Amino acid sequence: MLPALFISHGSPMLALEPSPARHFLAGLGATLQRPRAILVASAHWETAQPTVTAAAVNETIHDFYGFPPPLFAIRYPAPGDPGLAQRIAEMLRQAGLEATLDRARGLDHGAWVPLTLMYPAHDIPMLQVSLQTPLGPEHHLHLGRALEALRREDVLVIGSGSFTHNLGRLRRVEPGAAPPPDVVAFAEWMHAALQENRTDDLLAWRRKAPYAVAQHPTDEHLLPLFVALGAAGEHARATRLHASTTYGALRMDAYAFA
Repeated sequence: MLPALFISHGSPMLALEPSPARHFLAGLGATLQRPRAILVASAHWETAQPTVTAAAVNETIHDFYGFPPPLFAIRYPAPGDPGLAQRIAEMLRQAGLEATLDRARGLDHGAWVPLTLMYPAHDIPMLQVSLQTPLGPEHHLHLGRALEALRREDVLVIGSGSFTHNLGRLRRVEPGAAPPPDVVAFAEWMHAALQENRTDDLLAWRRKAPYAVAQHPTDEHLLPLFVALGAAGEHARATRLHASTTYGALRMDAYAFA
């Protein structure tokens, strides 16, 4: 059975720039059983209620600006799966979540950037499920748990965000710059809480984790972790697959939950 994954996508330049995280993601797909479909909860799609993409073919959304032309030239035309999208929406409804479908939306960079590295052939059906950021981590853990059965059906559930994400700290910092102590302290607190299965502490991360506000001024880049954690089931165990830092302030950690 496939694990659920949390991956950090960092900057869109992950698709082009050499880095330890890019190298890790480029090899990750080969370590996994090939999924029949992939469902991504990305930090870059927020809606009022859970929504699942149901396009037959996914457009590539370049939802950023100020980057070099080669990044805008990348396309990731993975197929969709409208039938699976309908089933996922029904699973969410059965869990008490008022889910709907979006038959037009494609893949944002939180989905296609890491997937171009993991599965460059873009031949696996891909779908996305949206976040409801104001509802917090408990809601997203519940959303993930509603999707647990997908893992037994060879669907790879991925939460794509960033282990730390404060873009205001990236100015004048080189890609390989060492992380400041507060970034390390936050990441290691999160790691310990995940390893020790301290779900209550994780749900209260904004109050309990050191330097939480400095690492995540807003919540959306950490909420995909809770979707992945939930999708692995109530007694899931966390395995850290990767840890590195880009631009000093972006921790690029990745976890498998099973």
